[in-house]
Amino acid sequence: MSQQLEDISVLTVQLDAGVLRADGSALRREWLVTNGAGAFASGTVAGANTRRYHGLLTAALNAPLGRALLLSKLEEVLEITLPGGSRQQFPLSCNIYPGAIYPQGNHLLTEWTSRPEPKWTWEPCTGVTFSKRITMPQGLNAVCVEYSLCSLPEGAVARLLINPLLAWRDFHSHMKACSTLLPVSISGSRLAFTLPPIQNVTGLPTALTLEVLCDGATLADLDWKPAPEWYYNFQHTWESDRGLDSSEDLYCPGQFAFAINPRKPVVVTAAAGNAVPADTVTLAFNSADRIAAQLKHSLASDTFTRQLSLSAAEFLVKVPNKRTTIIAGYPWFGDWGRDTMIALPGVCLVNGEIDAAVEILSSFAHAADRGMIPNRFPDYGDTPEYNTVDATLWMFNAIWLTHSTGKAPKLAAQMWPLLETIIQAHQQGTRHNIHVDPNDKLLFAGEQGVQLTWMDAKVGDWVVTPRIGKPVEINALWHNALCIMAKLAEVLEKIDTAKYYHQLAAQTAVNFLQKFVRDDGKGLYDVIDCPSGGSDSAVRPNQVFALSLPFAPIPKDHPVARQIVNAVSTELLTPCGLRTLSPHDSAYRPRYTGSPLQRDGAYHQGTVWPWLLGAFAEASAAVTGDKSASLAMLEQLHSQLTTFGIGSLAEVFDGDAPHRPNGCPAQAWSVAETLRAWINLKGDKTIG
Repeated sequence: MSQQLEDISVLTVQLDAGVLRADGSALRREWLVTNGAGAFASGTVAGANTRRYHGLLTAALNAPLGRALLLSKLEEVLEITLPGGSRQQFPLSCNIYPGAIYPQGNHLLTEWTSRPEPKWTWEPCTGVTFSKRITMPQGLNAVCVEYSLCSLPEGAVARLLINPLLAWRDFHSHMKACSTLLPVSISGSRLAFTLPPIQNVTGLPTALTLEVLCDGATLADLDWKPAPEWYYNFQHTWESDRGLDSSEDLYCPGQFAFAINPRKPVVVTAAAGNAVPADTVTLAFNSADRIAAQLKHSLASDTFTRQLSLSAAEFLVKVPNKRTTIIAGYPWFGDWGRDTMIALPGVCLVNGEIDAAVEILSSFAHAADRGMIPNRFPDYGDTPEYNTVDATLWMFNAIWLTHSTGKAPKLAAQMWPLLETIIQAHQQGTRHNIHVDPNDKLLFAGEQGVQLTWMDAKVGDWVVTPRIGKPVEINALWHNALCIMAKLAEVLEKIDTAKYYHQLAAQTAVNFLQKFVRDDGKGLYDVIDCPSGGSDSAVRPNQVFALSLPFAPIPKDHPVARQIVNAVSTELLTPCGLRTLSPHDSAYRPRYTGSPLQRDGAYHQGTVWPWLLGAFAEASAAVTGDKSASLAMLEQLHSQLTTFGIGSLAEVFDGDAPHRPNGCPAQAWSVAETLRAWINLKGDKTIG
C-alpha cells in the first residue's frame, strides 16, 4: 500500500492557495469524477458551477446515456463555537450571481488535490482545518461527499450546515423556478425527495435520496429544517461565453445540520433511487486500490503517460447487460462511433482492457446498417444516426490493432462477415452517396447538406466544411481497410481472398499517389474530384493520415512524405496540436469563441485539435527519423493537465497564441491519441 500511495502522490495535481483564491484561475479549472457507467460529477475547483453541465450528481438513467442533473450542489457552512460561547459561521461554497461572486469560500482554501479523489482543504480561522473529498460508487447513480474536521481548538465545537440545491432536468438544459414543492420522506438521517418527470429522459427513479453517514452508522441527531424555496439566477459563465442561456434557478428543500468532530469523517451520499449501502460507500472511497489496479495493466511507465492512462480510464463505460462503449468527452458528449474507434486503442489497448475493446467492437458491429456503423447514439431515443463516412473505416483500424495484441484470438473470425459486407456496401454504394469510383478505386462521399467527415460542423443548413468528393484521410483509411482485409484473410487462411484485397489495395495506392499529390510542394490535396470538378488545395491536417496509419498509402521514403511533414510543421503545428486550416488561408479563424454560429464557423477553420498531434508525431518520426523531436511535441501537452480539465486534455485550443483551451475540458481522443503515440514512440511496446 505504501508504494501504491507513493505512486498516486506523484500522479496527483496539487493546487495551492495562490491559484485557489484567485477567482480567475480557480473558476477556470475543472474537476471530474465518473461512475464508469455514464454518470458523473463535475465543477470548478473554486466550487462554483460555471457550466450547465456542472453538478454533484448527473445520473445516467438509461446508462450510458439518458443523463439528468439531479443534485446541483451542497451549500456548506462550517459553524464554530468557541469555549467562551462566541459563534462564527464560515461559508465554504462559491456561486456566481449577476454582478457578484457570493459566497467566496475559495478564498479560505489552502490546497486542492486531484487524487485519489478530488479533495478541498480550508483553513477558515486559526486552529481550524477542514476538508472535503468527492467520489462515486462504480456503476451506481450516486455521489459520496466526505467531510473531515482535521483540526479544532481545544474546547471548541463544530457543526456543518448543508443546504442541498436540487434540479430535475436533462443535462443539456437549465432548471427554472416553478411552483413545484418536492414531497420529502424522512427516516433517521435519510431524506428522500419525490422528483417530477423530466422532459426527454426516461427511467427516472421516484426519488433522490440524501443520507448522512458517520463511521458507517446513521447519525441519530440529524437536524433537518424544512424550508422549501428557490435560489435564483445562478450564472454559468461558460454558457454566456458560448452565446447560450446562462441563468439557472435551483430548488432548496431545507437545511440539515450535524455536529462534526475531529478525525471522525462524515459522509453525505446522494443517489437516484435507493440510498447507497454503507459498505459500498467505504469501497467507493477506496480509490487508491482502483487506481493501482488500473495502472497495473497499463503500458504507461512514466508520470505523463500514467496520468493520461488514468484519464483514459474515465471514458470507458461498462454497463452490465448493455453496451460497453467510450464516452467521447465530458461533460456533454455521448458515445460517437468515430470518436470511439479513434480513441479505442489509447483507452482500451494501452490500459490492458482487451475484453472491453472486443465488447465495444461487437456492440458497434451489431448496430451496423447498410455497411455503416452509427455516427452516434442519441442522448434520448433509440435510433442511431449514420451520418459518417469515416467511423466505419476507423473501426477496421481498431479491429486490426486489437487483433494485433494477440489477446483477442477470435476477433478476426468474429468480425470477418461484417467486414466483407462493409466493403461490398462501399463498392456498390450506400447512403449519402458513399461509393467506390470504379475508375480509380478511390472512395467518394458526400451530398449537399450533410457533414460526413470528422470536420462535421453544421449550423442550420450550413455545412461549414462540406468536403464533398474524395477526402484525403477517407481514402487513406480506405486503403488501410483494404490492407487489413488482406491481412485478416491471411490469418483466416483465405488465400485467394487475401490476394484479391492485396491487389485492390495496391491499385488504390497507385491512384492515391497519382491524384492527391499537389504540385506546389505542400503535400496532398485535402479533397479531390470536388463538385466543381477541381481539387481543394486548402492546407489542412488530414493529409497526415496518409503517412500515419498502419497501412499508409504514402511510403515514408517517398518525396511527398517529407513535403507533408514540412507543410504541416510550417503552417499547422502548435504546442497544443494541429490547426485545422493554415493561417495563410482567407477562411482561417484564429479564435474558437462567441455564439454557436461563430464557434462552429471556427471549429475546423483554424481551431487546434490535440488528437491530431499523435498521428503527426508518429508520421514525423517515421519520415525524419527523429523520435526525440516527436516525443517533445507530445510532451508539451503535459502542462495542459493542470490548466483546464484537471488531469485531462481539452477538445480544442484557439488557433492563435496563446492557444486558450476550449470546448470539452476532457476529451477521449485527445487523451487516447497522445497516450497511444507516446507509447509507440517510446518503443517499449506498441499499439499500431
